Amino acid sequence: MSLETFIITIYCHLCTALEVVVPGGNPRSRGFPPKLSDAEALTMEFVGAFLGYHSDKAIWEYWRRHWAPWFPHLGDRSTFVRQLANLWQIKALLHQHWAGTLGAFEAPVHLVDGFPVPVCHPKRVSRHTVFRGEADWGFCASKDQYYFGFHAMLLTTAEGVIAGVTLTAASMDERDSVFDLPLERIRGALLGDKGFIRPVLTEDLSGMGIALHTPLRDNMRDSRPKSFVAQIVSVRRRIETVIGQLAERFSMERNGARKLWPLVSRIYRKVAAHTLGVLINKSLGRPLLEFEGLVTV
Repeated sequence: MSLETFIITIYCHLCTALEVVVPGGNPRSRGFPPKLSDAEALTMEFVGAFLGYHSDKAIWEYWRRHWAPWFPHLGDRSTFVRQLANLWQIKALLHQHWAGTLGAFEAPVHLVDGFPVPVCHPKRVSRHTVFRGEADWGFCASKDQYYFGFHAMLLTTAEGVIAGVTLTAASMDERDSVFDLPLERIRGALLGDKGFIRPVLTEDLSGMGIALHTPLRDNMRDSRPKSFVAQIVSVRRRIETVIGQLAERFSMERNGARKLWPLVSRIYRKVAAHTLGVLINKSLGRPLLEFEGLVTV
């Protein structure tokens, strides 16, 4: 679709969803609503994320330079950035709403995995004051390197619909942070990698109606059919695809935030934008995760 049609489509989806997640249309408990409506601000944010503009400044400059007649109430950059940050809870609710629309919580199979969210180059950590007491050191096995920052956990369906996301300190064990995901809303099989092997975790999840399945380590005896284990590995590639899209198209590992609140807001921007893209693809009869060619610029 053309860029103009894409912008209008995003705006219409937002207007409809905001009526559901924010009855009355104004999430503020007091004061006047901003001149730039929340639907307009979020449209600019999500479309900007799809187009590769991932910093608040870049998004504001793009719309100011190219689309000012469409958004006459767009004010100065600091006001725009503050409005986006203040909507972080709304973005989380929008994501949950769209995920529910896509049936993410009724799916029989879910996938779980994590990825790094670095906030500082390792060589600058000693001089780094941002996120002090919140971020710390972690190890990324897929890249075989240490990093300083946070660790994000993702819960998706086997089709690639994001059902949940959580952010913890980089040093926190994935097997502990998994309970910060919306596991209470799902049932059935949960596929993880070898890092989720822990008998107590399997037992706890079983009590919630969730059957955890992972490949076993080389020194562990596996009585399951090889075809079953191969299927686990094959299906799990879908969440790796989603993480790859978040990292490449949405630059999830690059955030530029200097406080936890804006960082969480930007993470939900990218997760919500990804989920909305999946919803639009479904409405058009396209493959859910095929974002290439969705917008003609």
